[in-house]
Amino acid sequence: MMDSFIVLILVGFIIGTFGTLIGAGGGFLLVPLLLLAKPDLPPNTVTAISIAIVALNAISGSIAYAKSKRIDYKSGLIFALYTIPGSIGGVLLVKYIPKNLFDIIFGILLIGLASYLFIKSGKQTNTVTEAQKNSKNLKHHTITDSSGIVHSYHFNQRYGIIISILVGFLSPLLGIGGGIIHVPAMVHILQFPVYIATATSHFILAIMSTVSVIVHIIRGSYTHEATRLVIGLAIGVVPGAQLGAYLSHKIKTHLIIRILAICLSLVGIRLLLHF
Repeated sequence: MMDSFIVLILVGFIIGTFGTLIGAGGGFLLVPLLLLAKPDLPPNTVTAISIAIVALNAISGSIAYAKSKRIDYKSGLIFALYTIPGSIGGVLLVKYIPKNLFDIIFGILLIGLASYLFIKSGKQTNTVTEAQKNSKNLKHHTITDSSGIVHSYHFNQRYGIIISILVGFLSPLLGIGGGIIHVPAMVHILQFPVYIATATSHFILAIMSTVSVIVHIIRGSYTHEATRLVIGLAIGVVPGAQLGAYLSHKIKTHLIIRILAICLSLVGIRLLLHF
């Protein structure tokens, strides 16, 4: 299926669109596709390909989100900084994971994430008390986007840092980019507005995934076959990311997340059925 360059471009376009739409980078879609379509590829090659596409998707999407002025740069830079140590560790560890174990871990993770996203989608609650607002642990940010909409929110920066460390480790380890974890956490734990969370997550991904790609390059993960796949997918991902950012404020995000949650669970089940 993924031997055709046209198919690669189409897959890249879809991944770029949906990944940017929810700020997830698209790795959570690409990795299971690679596992099913290219079963002979070792885990470190699969994650290397995926994280390269996540990086291109995140950079392209971040440019579009920057124009809409929905990125919380201050929080994004801090969170991205704390993802870097974990992202390096994840790249170094993935080569030691057996292929069968990798598929099982990823299948279970997809089903778990799907269940969480389906239940939580559309249920953001900004229940911050006055006492909490005055707490030294909470940061207060206000962002006015290009449409003139004011987004004002409080969040616990320490929780954000802890989440970012975990995301930084899991992202290159599984090649998923981390946004599929970061966005729900930013919305439901840190209580970021959905649109700010998706845009800021993409900005964080752009930094984190680029670091992971550099480490993969140094380690020689990009074989001839891997490079061919990256090029084909990249041609579709870049314009797809622009479309995803454009659609992000025109489509009800919780509906998209629920559809993706169903797809994730089906893919997770499919991976587990190998055993």
